[in-house]
Amino acid sequence: MTTPIVEPFVHPALFYRGEDEYVDGTVPFIRDGLEAGEPVAVAVPGPKLGVLQEALGGAAADVRFIDMTQAGRNPGRIIPRVLRVFADAHPTTRVRIIGEPIWPDRSGVEYPACAQHEALINSAFEGRDATILCPYDAEGLSEQVLTDAYATHPLVISGGRQQSSPSYAPERVVERYNEPLTAAEAAEGYVFGAGELPMARHFVVERAAGFGLAGVRLEDLALVAAELTTNSVVHGGGSGTVHVWAEDGQVVCEVRDRGYLKDPLAGRRPSPPAQVGGRGLLLVNFLTDLVRVHTGPDGTVIRCYVDV
Repeated sequence: MTTPIVEPFVHPALFYRGEDEYVDGTVPFIRDGLEAGEPVAVAVPGPKLGVLQEALGGAAADVRFIDMTQAGRNPGRIIPRVLRVFADAHPTTRVRIIGEPIWPDRSGVEYPACAQHEALINSAFEGRDATILCPYDAEGLSEQVLTDAYATHPLVISGGRQQSSPSYAPERVVERYNEPLTAAEAAEGYVFGAGELPMARHFVVERAAGFGLAGVRLEDLALVAAELTTNSVVHGGGSGTVHVWAEDGQVVCEVRDRGYLKDPLAGRRPSPPAQVGGRGLLLVNFLTDLVRVHTGPDGTVIRCYVDV
């Protein structure tokens, strides 16, 4: 199967049913890229890596393999830390990537960030010489996930046939999953301004430690809390409220303020090396296991999840 290149950036979804269709839809895509001299990366869930490596045989040595369950644990870091890192390492040639960010074990809490990620790839790679093929398990994923895939991908491949998506509208998916987020009823909150930033960080650390977070992960959350509360003071109206609670084996840290996050790619776009500052949300995505955002003219909520 060869994906025809019409625009610089090509972004098809591949619907597969079973391992044979998975291999049939991905291995020729990889081989075509290698034969064309294109650098190829494969970022898929761990068990799928072995399947593709075996099917490729000796050609696997020329492919960059990435376990998406690790590198893409937080969907918000897939664009900057997986896709763009590989593409930016090859600035003078077209690249070919397989990226599978959604699999049946993804939780309902994670899915909105996954759907937004798939939608935002289109603007993040607009005009770039790249092809990113996104496999979808048509048997294991819900009908809603497959419906969203039509909206986030201009091309869809199913049953070996490729067609233009009749419902491609990535901006609508970003907007649809900009869902209101309500803090846990029992979660204690701390109101902060510029003078309370150290106390706000101490509040987060103390609460998170009480829920079992320790070591490097606790240090990560402390840095995340410092970034988010400082952003609230500088960009979010001068003050905010931070809540911390435990949920399903994770510590959740949420910061609310009166700011409006207008750029959907904020925190998902790599910063130029010479840029001074502006990396706060990018760092938050790198250090946490999930980030959910709700933003609008009335304010912004950023909710971070860290595995205990």
